[in-house]
Amino acid sequence: QVQLVESGGGLVQAGGSLRLSCAASRSIFTISAMGWYRQAPGKQRELVAAITRGGSTNYSDSVKGRFTISRDNAKNTAYLQMNSPKLEDTAVYYCNAVTRDGVEREYWGQGTQVTVSS
Repeated sequence: QVQLVESGGGLVQAGGSLRLSCAASRSIFTISAMGWYRQAPGKQRELVAAITRGGSTNYSDSVKGRFTISRDNAKNTAYLQMNSPKLEDTAVYYCNAVTRDGVEREYWGQGTQVTVSS
């Protein structure tokens, strides 16, 4: 089992910056991959960024070059640094973790609202 707690959401001006945090209840060394997803009103949840246990990252084209996913193994925390956010980045952001301990399992945080204002 993995519990994920997001924090850091809120109101940010377009062109500003915001950092989201996702604290995991167990060592992220035991987690195969962590990611950030988002869901805007009336839209499907979509992948924003992901990072594997080995440190490989991937990003959606819409945030590439603006957002950075990282993790702090000592704190069991993953981050999403959001630079130069745009109005269309407004959404509820969810942290995701995938474990593969013989069986693949997926876990989600409760979500944190990010609102980008002009």
